Amino acid sequence: MPEKRKVPRKKFTAYMRVLDDETEGTIGHLVDIGLKGLQLETSVPLPIGQQYNMHMELTADVSDKLFMFLTARVKWLKPDEIMPNLYRVGFELTHIEPHDYEIYQRLLEMYGE
Repeated sequence: MPEKRKVPRKKFTAYMRVLDDETEGTIGHLVDIGLKGLQLETSVPLPIGQQYNMHMELTADVSDKLFMFLTARVKWLKPDEIMPNLYRVGFELTHIEPHDYEIYQRLLEMYGE
């Protein structure tokens, strides 16, 4: 299948949980990251088109803040190729504050392969 993405993503090399702002529950774990979106590994399928307000726990090497907040919409979903009880979910960023976007870009630079 040809790549549709206009801005490439990089595989994320660090473990990072992504949490739902409303429930504080884990949405998933970061798998790859790009300037306009991200991919999570989740334990449940997420509805395509659903928008999530989420935050990521940060480490001191990336920011002096504990969390970075963003809003993203589910663009696609597929079962994981190795672990069929997990899902890969692609998100498109729909909102992120400028300071948090700087942190997001730093994550991409530091941990993206």
